[in-house]
Amino acid sequence: MTYYISTTLQASFEDALARTEQALSEEGFGVVTRIDMRETLKQKLGVDFRAYTILGACNPQAAFEALQIEDKVGTMLPCNVVVQQQGENEVEVAAIDPLASMQAIDNGKLKAAAEDIRTKLSRVIRALGG
Repeated sequence: MTYYISTTLQASFEDALARTEQALSEEGFGVVTRIDMRETLKQKLGVDFRAYTILGACNPQAAFEALQIEDKVGTMLPCNVVVQQQGENEVEVAAIDPLASMQAIDNGKLKAAAEDIRTKLSRVIRALGG
C-alpha cells in the first residue's frame, strides 16, 4: 500500500494550487495550514528549492468524529496535501492516504472513518485529472 494518492497536472503552479484548494472545498475540506516550503527553506537554510506547498486539509465533521473515536488521532491531523512543481507547467498534487497513516492504530471504527476520508481525497485527486 502506498502512503499517498497523486496526480500530475499540466498547469502553472499557482493554477494547480488554486484548483487543488477548490477541489478540496468541494469535498468539504478547509485548508487550515499552508506551508510554503520554498520560502521556509530559503529563510531557514538559504537554499533554493522548487515551488512546494503543503496544505493542511481538514474536514471538520470527520475530524470531530475521529477525535471522539480516538483522542490521540489529532497527532495525524490535518490531512496533508502537497502541491509541487515538477517541471515547466507540470505540477504534482499528492494527498496522504489516511488508511496507510492509520494502520498503526488498532481501531476498526477509526479505520472506517479513514476509508471515508480516503474516498473524499481520491475524489479530489480525480477531479484534478488523476
